[in-house]
Amino acid sequence: MVLLQTSEATPTTAVANSGEGEKETARESAPKEDLNGRRPEGRGTWKHAAFHVATTIATPAAYAPLPYALASLGWPLGVCSLVGGTLATWYSSLLVASLWEWNGRKHTTYRHLGGSIFGSWGYWSIACFQQVASLGNNIAVQIAAGSSLKAVYKHYNADGSLTLQHFIVFFGVFELILSQLPDIHSLRWVNALCTFSTIGFAGTAIGVTIYDGKKIERQSVSYSLQGSAASKVFKAFNALGTIAFSFGDAMLPEIQSTVREPAKKNMFKGVSAAYGVIVLSYWQLACWGYWAFGSDVQPYILSSLTVPKWTIVMANIFVVIQISGCFQIYCRPTYASFEDRLLTTKSKSQAQYFLARLVLTAVYMVLITLIAAAMPFFGDFVSICGAVGFTPLDFVFPAVAFLRAGRLPEGSKLRILVILLNVALAAWFSVVAVLGCVGAVRFIAQDIKTYKFFHDM
Repeated sequence: MVLLQTSEATPTTAVANSGEGEKETARESAPKEDLNGRRPEGRGTWKHAAFHVATTIATPAAYAPLPYALASLGWPLGVCSLVGGTLATWYSSLLVASLWEWNGRKHTTYRHLGGSIFGSWGYWSIACFQQVASLGNNIAVQIAAGSSLKAVYKHYNADGSLTLQHFIVFFGVFELILSQLPDIHSLRWVNALCTFSTIGFAGTAIGVTIYDGKKIERQSVSYSLQGSAASKVFKAFNALGTIAFSFGDAMLPEIQSTVREPAKKNMFKGVSAAYGVIVLSYWQLACWGYWAFGSDVQPYILSSLTVPKWTIVMANIFVVIQISGCFQIYCRPTYASFEDRLLTTKSKSQAQYFLARLVLTAVYMVLITLIAAAMPFFGDFVSICGAVGFTPLDFVFPAVAFLRAGRLPEGSKLRILVILLNVALAAWFSVVAVLGCVGAVRFIAQDIKTYKFFHDM
């Protein structure tokens, strides 16, 4: 990566001369002390970083809708969007990792990195986008987990009376228990299991997809875009939001803060290893799923699979295991905002702190569970979450922040190339965010007309 082997040049004059408000925001980026007055230090290896990154990105809830996204775009545009999204987010992730120690500070959260580079508006913008991404992701994955638990239940008890909403609540209770683990590093073995579950899900789903696809009369499978001209356009917009969601990772600085020094080098290795898992799972499932079922593929690939039943049950179990870790990574920014306020109250005892944290995490879980149970429109949440939350954080901000931080290569030709590449990424994905949001809002409006609240999907 020649791009990132840059000189440690002083930040640009504009940044150096920021106002007092920006300096105050930058000062806040120092790690918070715990109740015993210690400042946390990263303890994880690059392998732990790979587990965390793979868990946040390569979740079945993210890539199970990809065959449907390809079906909404067609082979040429769909494959180009998939490959382009992979390369763009890998590059963007390395840019964020390279800004880990910038302006003389280590930035342990995304919002503090944004504040250090762009001032107070950057801090609050990133905090807002991160909360949208976190909440939207957790609503989407909770619906996916509930659907998978229901599918397993129906396999063994076809006439059972439990609904999707029951399983969403069961999953919410389990996540509340996991939420009592103190930080991301404490989830490292949970996320190791989740990474292996990602591989297990991908292998199982791809195998069953090919098996089912070969049983279908191939001449009957159509790859043409379905619907009216307007419907095709909105489906394409929605698909772009879905692809953006599938590569969503709004937690890179938080993950990097758990990694031991040299944090930048270890994070580069961890991100690249995680993207190896992503390429093997995303590309395979997206292409095989579209090949097998064509334009009739369902928004969630497991809904298109029929036989053998036991393998579909196994794939659904992998989904639930993997999503349990993904949920935990994404709820941590919200929990961190709770904890920042709790830790500032020095008079609190350990017991009071943990009781307050339990109450706040319970309120969060009730809110997420209630929304997921009331509006279980999985595919639409995936798209709007990708468009509004993940696209700014994963595509636009890294490109712009890298330019603003003045970390450009020294060679004039390479410098111009990097500037053009970053500007093009930021501009194009800003357009994708708008289009994806338009498509998602349209489909949510249609679903609300079709289904009642708390509908058993």
